[in-house]
Amino acid sequence: MTRNLDKAEENSRMQLESDPNNAGVHFVLGLVYELKGMYREAIAEHEKAWQSGGNLDQLGHLGHAYAKAGERAKAYEIIEQLKRAKKGYLHAYEIAFIYAALEEKEWAFEWLDKAYQQRDRGLMYLKVDHCLDPLRFDPRFQDLLRRVNFPPS
Repeated sequence: MTRNLDKAEENSRMQLESDPNNAGVHFVLGLVYELKGMYREAIAEHEKAWQSGGNLDQLGHLGHAYAKAGERAKAYEIIEQLKRAKKGYLHAYEIAFIYAALEEKEWAFEWLDKAYQQRDRGLMYLKVDHCLDPLRFDPRFQDLLRRVNFPPS
């Protein structure tokens, strides 16, 4: 969350030496690679996380990495997977940030509003989640921060 990428990468690699199938560590390494703009590597790590028992939140990050890598069809496939997952709980927050990476702001804000209505736990990351960086300067994002009761920046 602090975006100390080199340290996070180093720590993740050390952890993977002792536990190469740790989904959480692959996930963190995928996030590091995304922030470094290394989308192929990010995809590989997010896929390892997903295949090692990752959760649907992590699948959302795989969709985000696909979108950032320009693999729009794969990103849309993951959006559809998330829409079909677990009846009663749409992974709205994850869907929103995939749309943000696809540069489809209207859809991103529509899904962020659904996340707000659902009280989606992902909203706790609004102020720090790199996946939402493309939306930060939009007045609708500032309004969402206010509605979620985050203090002004």
